[in-house]
Amino acid sequence: MAVVLAGDIGGTKTLLAIAELDAAGVRVVQQARFSSREYAGLSAIVTEFLAQVGRPVAAACFGVPGAVLDGSCTTPNLPWVLTERDLAAATGVPAVRLINDFAAAALGVLATPPAGFAALQQGEPAPHATKAVLGAGTGLGQALLIWDGRRYRVHATEGGHGGFAPEGELQRELLAHLEAEFGTVSVERVVSGPGLARIYRFLVGRGVATSREVARGVEDGDPGEVIGRHALAHTDPACEQALDLFATAFGAEAGNLALRSLATGGVYVAGGIAPKILAKLRDGSFVEAFRRKGRMGDLMRTIPVAVVLEEGTGLLGAAIEAAGSGDPFLT
Repeated sequence: MAVVLAGDIGGTKTLLAIAELDAAGVRVVQQARFSSREYAGLSAIVTEFLAQVGRPVAAACFGVPGAVLDGSCTTPNLPWVLTERDLAAATGVPAVRLINDFAAAALGVLATPPAGFAALQQGEPAPHATKAVLGAGTGLGQALLIWDGRRYRVHATEGGHGGFAPEGELQRELLAHLEAEFGTVSVERVVSGPGLARIYRFLVGRGVATSREVARGVEDGDPGEVIGRHALAHTDPACEQALDLFATAFGAEAGNLALRSLATGGVYVAGGIAPKILAKLRDGSFVEAFRRKGRMGDLMRTIPVAVVLEEGTGLLGAAIEAAGSGDPFLT
């Protein structure tokens, strides 16, 4: 049995876990959550967690929010520079691996039981076809799972930093609004937690009604939580319209990823936001935007789409990668 340290690192939160792996699967036996921005780097969080655990681990893998090149990553949404060598030296873990956070999430999807998904579109999955995983949180992660003839292999991307492609006059106005602030507008400037807040502020600026209570909550609290809660409860017009636009843009980008990768094995919507707004994602606007691909519309209807309900999917994938035992799980 392998005992490993797994990490799912986000711009807002860091999840660490001790996991045991054997032929029966992956078991998370101890877990903790940390506020990423309260620490100067990942090594401080890992050192604190291992001191709490008091148990040696054979290896560690961390899913990190950014491109991993030659064992190092400069995280775009955190002021951290991470390297496998430095983490191993600082924490005393014998072997440390860094992978993209959505590469970890994608691996975790393959180890998640059917009850861990909520279907948005049943589709007709093609055997051993490419699968795509994307999800909104602090940013917008994207990864692919590609069959090599024996098992699925993960391919990380930075697709969330590709350009936002607006549909319709309102989204074109949003793009122009964001261009004035950012210059180049990536899709994660819209489809992310901060993106939802940007959409809300844009709509309020256009005159859509909102309450003082909501406006205060967006500025002083957790904007995504405030907007999502009022939108789903139908208690604030600006919040409702913001979530409508967000879900439509999210579905369109999911469809773009599916087409670019020909992900006829399925599209999985992971990340921290999707389970919280599941009711909105199920109302048809997400899937309608996913399918709205002109001559490819019929193909889009065949692609299964599901929301990943489990918060720990990234931890499962990181644990599998840390143990170096992917084959039993990735079939």
